[in-house]
Amino acid sequence: MSKFISHTEARSRMLERVFPVDTEQVSLSRLPGRILARDVSARESIPPFDRSPYDGYAFRAGDTVQASQGSPVTLRILEEIPAGSVSHCPVTEGCAVKVLTGAPIPDGADAVIKFERTEFTAETVTIFSPCKSGSNIVRAGEDVRAGDLLVKAGARIDAGLLGTLASQNIPSAEVYRVPRIGIISTGSELVEVGSPRIPGKIYDSNRYMLCAAVSKLGMEPVLIGQAADNVPDILACIRQGLAQCDGLLLTGGVSVGDYDLTPDAMEQAGVELLFRGVDMKPGMACAYGVWEGKPVCALSGNPASAITNFHAIAAPVLRKLSGQSSCIPQEISVKLVNGFRKKSPGTRFLRGMLDLSDGTVRMRVPSEQGNAVLSSAIGCNVMAIIPAGSDAIPEGTELKGFLI
Repeated sequence: MSKFISHTEARSRMLERVFPVDTEQVSLSRLPGRILARDVSARESIPPFDRSPYDGYAFRAGDTVQASQGSPVTLRILEEIPAGSVSHCPVTEGCAVKVLTGAPIPDGADAVIKFERTEFTAETVTIFSPCKSGSNIVRAGEDVRAGDLLVKAGARIDAGLLGTLASQNIPSAEVYRVPRIGIISTGSELVEVGSPRIPGKIYDSNRYMLCAAVSKLGMEPVLIGQAADNVPDILACIRQGLAQCDGLLLTGGVSVGDYDLTPDAMEQAGVELLFRGVDMKPGMACAYGVWEGKPVCALSGNPASAITNFHAIAAPVLRKLSGQSSCIPQEISVKLVNGFRKKSPGTRFLRGMLDLSDGTVRMRVPSEQGNAVLSSAIGCNVMAIIPAGSDAIPEGTELKGFLI
């Protein structure tokens, strides 16, 4: 086990050892936000028939070849077809059918014209220009063809995919079960929110911070409890969490002090430690491992350090656990609206807010980025990475980063 590896190496080590949870069949109404466990292909073409995109008239294009403003063509209307109905007779020479938006194109017709471009009565429609065969017809399969791959396993079901599944008459889909992620706070200094203020104590903010972060990933947070700074208490919580959950997040007790006992408790619980400490700031103090395929991610007790490490390493691991195929956030480039005055001997993560006010992708950096400063994370939706060995970063500098 090595110390102070890069955050990318740390992430890779965990991703190699964690695999998706099992699957279940879920009805269409309960699918939003779930992760597909199987590829889905189209059962039928969409639309399933040639249809009209407008309210208008369907006819034979050949009947309008000589049409002009001075010599229009008048066609006899055979019937009217609203959406959801079908024609009862084919379109023949000199005839037309009134079609409403979404209605099937009747046999014999090969063109459609908007009603606004015509003059019409209840019995006839007059056309003032020639129309080409195939004009204004939405062809069967224009959206999807039967047999087409709609989406691969590992995709999150969004509005477009859910609507497409419904259009295919697919009433349910196989998805990965929603992972249960246990959250454990350690530290004898912690008291529960709602308790009276006690000298020397602080309220347990990390529990709720991580609960929100896990929920945003689409997973179920499970509050295991608080543990004092001793191995038996931490060990009991870890064992309870491993019995109930698919993965664990702990905060506190991962540095090198006399009361930093979380890694010892992890090993006593049978967790295989893969690394302890990562070359990043904030968030350097941590300990990660696995137990029977379940990720155990122990983060710093300092809130800003914990949430930074979570986004950089733990979140991609949990995404893989949930079955997502794209578990590593996509890299983006951002320009800093304001600079950062400190030097960065090691890799540094800056949290900030996207600023699109001038049409470019920029990032506004809160002035306070300390390990224990949580309030500056309010509203943050992006992180930028300052390479190791950098001096102070001036305004306008372009950095690589990712959305959170």
